[in-house]
Amino acid sequence: MPSAQRHAERSPDELIQLLRRSAEPLPDDMDAMEFGAPFSRYGDARVVLIGEASHGTAEFYRARAAITRRLIQQHGFNIVAIEGDWPDVAAIDRHVRHLDGATADLATFSRFPTWMWRNREVADFVRWLRLHNATQAQDRRVEMRGLDIYSLGSSIDSVLRYLDENDPQRATEARQRYACLTPWQNDPAGYGERVEWGGGDSCEQAVIEQLSELLWARLESLERDEGLFDAAQNARVVRAAEQYYRMMYRASVSSWNLRDNHMFDTLKQVLKHRGSEARAVVWAHNSHIGDAAATAMGWQGEFNLGQLCRVAWGDDAVLIGMGTDRGRVAAADDWGGPVQMKDIVPARDDSWERIFLRVGQSPALFDWRGAGKTTLRHALCEPLLQRAIGVIYRPQTERRSHYFESVLGEQFDAYLWFENTTPVTPLDGGEARAGAAETFPFGV
Repeated sequence: MPSAQRHAERSPDELIQLLRRSAEPLPDDMDAMEFGAPFSRYGDARVVLIGEASHGTAEFYRARAAITRRLIQQHGFNIVAIEGDWPDVAAIDRHVRHLDGATADLATFSRFPTWMWRNREVADFVRWLRLHNATQAQDRRVEMRGLDIYSLGSSIDSVLRYLDENDPQRATEARQRYACLTPWQNDPAGYGERVEWGGGDSCEQAVIEQLSELLWARLESLERDEGLFDAAQNARVVRAAEQYYRMMYRASVSSWNLRDNHMFDTLKQVLKHRGSEARAVVWAHNSHIGDAAATAMGWQGEFNLGQLCRVAWGDDAVLIGMGTDRGRVAAADDWGGPVQMKDIVPARDDSWERIFLRVGQSPALFDWRGAGKTTLRHALCEPLLQRAIGVIYRPQTERRSHYFESVLGEQFDAYLWFENTTPVTPLDGGEARAGAAETFPFGV
């Protein structure tokens, strides 16, 4: 927060006039080639991270897809990494890259909240990516990867399936190691509670041993073995998830940091596996994409994926946020509840969203990356409230549940604004089995 004191304060009217002059109007049609054209300025980056202010807004998904198409087609980006579980996204990856065992639908996303990825907007992008890859040589096809941590049970299953097919003896050993966690595959939070509060035995050493064995196997392999890479990454997920569900019962800051550190580590592993020409587009919530050091999250000790990417790659990491004032959103009342199409309350007067509403330009891109944009960047370096809607939306407690302070000019490099937005279209009724426990802010 001290950054806000380094620059002369501007009145809201002065800031709005500056933003109005800086606004770059975008077409209403996000399928038009012209929509993605302005984002070619980020074509020289190693990683472009594209956020969203909610997990249930169609415009955010469609804009993200349009930007990604541009970066793939015109600038050679070859990885799309999303805030989804590794084994779920692996099934989609096989489909879009025309690999053996491919599936043609998004039914793999069965954990709450299904609508976050199993929706028409994602399906349209997956369809486009499969068609694009059909025109490319196998080693040039764009891959999709999942960065998240919640797939304890399915990641264990994936490790065992790989070993059953390739090394039955080691599969037997892996089953013995994972036996400690097997009773908790459908209730990992219960495992964490038992260990931290109930005095139960931890499975930590067993999952470390299994991960170490698979990593040694990768080091010893002379081939770029996709199956072994997938198994090793699933073992990483099991290791991280075992820690995560224990930390949930210690401190929310620790569990948040572990989750985003896992996302960052997974992104690094994916880039390394792809090789020297690897370049990635990342899809996740604003709270993961924006630099946490410029938000109330960072001021209370949390870090996130965007912050770690900035530290690792500097200007080769581009952080793009999105926002809206009002409309409707697909979200639930409570964790595990059914999806609803809920009205979004118009933004608060003391929020960044209200500032952009007053600019009067939508949809629009606001960019303050680079040496020539210091005036705008400095003008955005004061703390205001910012809204974050995850998979849960509680309008009745919106200030407490969904707003946090941020210094926008340091949190992002650019910002997309949509004044009025609509919900994503789930591919089914939005029902799902219960999944991972709720995380701040409300399942993002």
